[in-house]
Amino acid sequence: MKTLVSAIMLSLMLSSAPSIVQQGVPFAGDRVGTVMSRNVYHGVDAEISALPTASGFFDLLGKVKAVYLGYLARNFPERAAALAAEVDATRPELIGLQEAILVRTDFPMDGPTTPATTVALDFVQVFLDALAARGLHYVVVVQSIGLDVELPSLLGFDVRHTDREVILARADLNTSDLKLSNAQAGNFATNCTIPTAILGPITIRRGWVAVDAKIRGQSLRFISTHLDGDCLPFTSLIQQAQAAEVLSGPAATDLPVVLVGDLNSPGDGSGVTYNNVIAAGFGDAAVNAGLGAVATCCQADDILNPVSILDRRIDFVLFRGGFTVLSAEILGEIPADRTPSGLWPSDHAGVAARLRLPQP
Repeated sequence: MKTLVSAIMLSLMLSSAPSIVQQGVPFAGDRVGTVMSRNVYHGVDAEISALPTASGFFDLLGKVKAVYLGYLARNFPERAAALAAEVDATRPELIGLQEAILVRTDFPMDGPTTPATTVALDFVQVFLDALAARGLHYVVVVQSIGLDVELPSLLGFDVRHTDREVILARADLNTSDLKLSNAQAGNFATNCTIPTAILGPITIRRGWVAVDAKIRGQSLRFISTHLDGDCLPFTSLIQQAQAAEVLSGPAATDLPVVLVGDLNSPGDGSGVTYNNVIAAGFGDAAVNAGLGAVATCCQADDILNPVSILDRRIDFVLFRGGFTVLSAEILGEIPADRTPSGLWPSDHAGVAARLRLPQP
């Protein structure tokens, strides 16, 4: 399926402090902005991982049913309210979302013969609605389509799972201080392919999204990505190839760059892919802010574990080109962040960073 790119040209204002942003007062200080990386978790890691083990057609139908019921059990509308609270607390101008899936159905079931178009759950729209409920207004700047697979289920209808990389931007600010242009999206040439007995090989397609931001005369490029984490024993090699594509693609610019995302590569010295990106000239906002030991992944698949079990740091705000890190924050990692029904906002923690931009 051809990459789907939705790009819009925006003019936005960038504030120097959360209290000023909340009041809608024009920017009146240094070139300072906040960015966020948020893997929102599609909610069905265990269920999707079981699909390749299907022993026959009837077993496959049952496993696809479990995927669909898993979406409902992980209750993204409730989790989106918790994620919106994180945005409310940090007020980022730009957000990179990973695993922002779209779930569609089709009846009668016929697999991908008739593409499913009936929307059952749109994570992006649900999240935008949760933000709006708090008086926060964000828009989709650009998105790319990753894994897009449709299978029949024991429920009597097809289930279509579409993964997306998305950049959101604030849309409720004045128009003089930040302009977005050159929205881009792409898929990686190197991806994980998983063999299955019933379905044949399945390629876990991944990609990236990017946009240029001009803030009071100073430009930068904002990139979000989600690298492979599902292809042992080849995961590290695939990650390295994907990161190299980012570095030679959207990050190959003379502009200052902010790169956010889930790299699936630990930032503790053991992650070869992370190390390669740092060696390419990137700094790490969490490290600069003294949070380099705070884990961001991963809660239990059902995200109902009562105590956090995050044990590695694989989600990042990285930068290149003269930024100064003013602060950074890890989001959604303490029990108080859980939803009323006991769900964590995601199986990952989020990362937000407040940066002073390079001087022109």
